[in-house]
Amino acid sequence: MDLVLRAAYVFVLVFVVTRAVGRRELSSMEPFDMILLVVIGDLVQQGVTQSDYSLTGATTVIVTITLLTVATAWLSFRVRRLRPLLEGDPVVIMSDGRIHERNLRRQRMTVEEVEAEARQQQIASLEDVRFAVLETNGRLSFATK
Repeated sequence: MDLVLRAAYVFVLVFVVTRAVGRRELSSMEPFDMILLVVIGDLVQQGVTQSDYSLTGATTVIVTITLLTVATAWLSFRVRRLRPLLEGDPVVIMSDGRIHERNLRRQRMTVEEVEAEARQQQIASLEDVRFAVLETNGRLSFATK
């Protein structure tokens, strides 16, 4: 039972941390970020299992985290009011060709990042953009004029 409680606690902790980090940072990981995630994964494993290296302990932890992940997805699907908390809401970055600086600051993004993403989607200038939305997966979507 101790392993289940530890796994549940770590699941909630990782969920809160990833929400706090922000979707944009998680969608564009650099090599250092990937290494950091591997290190965090190892630390989580040590914190959850402590010195239990048995197959039963590993199975218990994996099943617990899997069930919590499935339950979170199910709750997000079934309970509409929880969806913004669990998945987040899309954020309008630009509308009518005008950048919303406040939303950019909240998402810790720069105009240069928006311009770079527009270029990657074959949009030459932000003047050609009717609106841009930061989706819940961290990607920017654009609608051109």
